[in-house]
Amino acid sequence: MTAEETAPPPKPSIDELRAEIKQTRAELGETVQALAAKADVKARAKDQVEIAKVRAREAVATSPVPLPLVLAGVVAIVGIILVVRGRKR
Repeated sequence: MTAEETAPPPKPSIDELRAEIKQTRAELGETVQALAAKADVKARAKDQVEIAKVRAREAVATSPVPLPLVLAGVVAIVGIILVVRGRKR
């Protein structure tokens, strides 16, 4: 073995160590915030409710069948049911 192969790697400077510590603290802070957000079940449930509301509104707004047409269909079906029941009696 040569002296180059057994030489330890160069030590980082104090400024490099401080920068690494600062970066590690920032990453740790982000991780803690993410875990706290996941643990907040009440807030997550509220978010899911809001998402469901928005999706429902979008589905209604983009519905290709207008509401009066749907109501007319319901009235027609109820009318048919009443006529059929009347004939059976």
